[in-house]
Amino acid sequence: MNRLAKALAAPLLALLCFAAGAQAPQPPEIAARSYLLVDLSANQVLAGREIDSPVEPASLTKLMSAYLVFDALRAKKIRLQQTLPVSVRAWKMPGSRMFIDPSMQVPVEDLIKGMIVQSGNDATVALAEGVGGTVERFVELMNEQAKALGMKSTSFKNPEGLTAPGHTTTARDLSILAGRLIQDFPDFVSYYSIRKYRFQGTPTANDTNRNMLLFRDPTVDGLKTGHTEAAGYCLVATAKRDFPNLPGRRLLSIVLGTSSENVRANESQKLLNWGFTAWEGIKLFDANQAVVTPEVWKGTANQVKLGRPQPLVVAVPAGTATQLKTAVARPDPLVAPFTKGQQIGTLKVLAGDRPVTEVPLVALEAVGQAGVVGRAWDAVRLWVK
Repeated sequence: MNRLAKALAAPLLALLCFAAGAQAPQPPEIAARSYLLVDLSANQVLAGREIDSPVEPASLTKLMSAYLVFDALRAKKIRLQQTLPVSVRAWKMPGSRMFIDPSMQVPVEDLIKGMIVQSGNDATVALAEGVGGTVERFVELMNEQAKALGMKSTSFKNPEGLTAPGHTTTARDLSILAGRLIQDFPDFVSYYSIRKYRFQGTPTANDTNRNMLLFRDPTVDGLKTGHTEAAGYCLVATAKRDFPNLPGRRLLSIVLGTSSENVRANESQKLLNWGFTAWEGIKLFDANQAVVTPEVWKGTANQVKLGRPQPLVVAVPAGTATQLKTAVARPDPLVAPFTKGQQIGTLKVLAGDRPVTEVPLVALEAVGQAGVVGRAWDAVRLWVK
């Protein structure tokens, strides 16, 4: 299971433990069918309701389409300035459009902007055909990628998000997808902050990003809106705010099934503001900083540094940082060899006696196996111990 998927499991139990102790901040009332708020900096769920209930994703589907397009760009299967043809199928797509037609050859970068900013179904199909060869093959790739990311309750039937039987996901799965999109493609996610776009020679209609928070909150820099009659009005939004103790703290809100564009924006803003004020992000350790350095037996080194390749951040109710305690659980004795990145232990973070979260600790460096003499000597030492 990937890192964010794990983060959305155990920490939710920790959140419930907080609630049982009457310590967790109570989230505001959110007028949505389901919602979820995740602290991406800490990989913790802060609040949620009906996060595993199946929902129709509408144009939030395009988050996965973008993931595959960005992956193809990274693998150099396509290029940003490469032009793609517009098929009749793409041209005739109903719903939101960037207004391209079969007489055009459109650069991939413009199609990306059309898919993200204008939520163009025509642009999405053109990209799907360019990356997958056919729409049907692209949809197969979408479902394969969803499985690889740990999106256990998602099934895609098309790349654009129009209503189709069995085309469903959940708030939890959308958070995994959005989190990995931000994590895996930092060079491309800036497209989601573009407020206005239209392709040269096309009408000015539908040239404004439907994410109203981009125009209301300067800390919001993405991600995607969605709407169909069955799905209601949906928004996956992310914001990054600087704090003295934690610059660049990022939250992700998912609000599904609201009654209007304005409501989805208002409820998302309410959720983000609450998360940033009611919860405090605390950096416990820097990236690649040793949390502990335990003794190693039968190895080429006597110790191994355990930590995280990313900064180790936790989210706690505001004002409770002084109550934090940590404890490391690991095998004992530690017998080499260990590979770099191998999980060896777990750091448990508590506020008083209440669990906050648990994060895996990995070897920050490799430790090889000692020679025959070294192993024999440590075997004797272990026996005496």
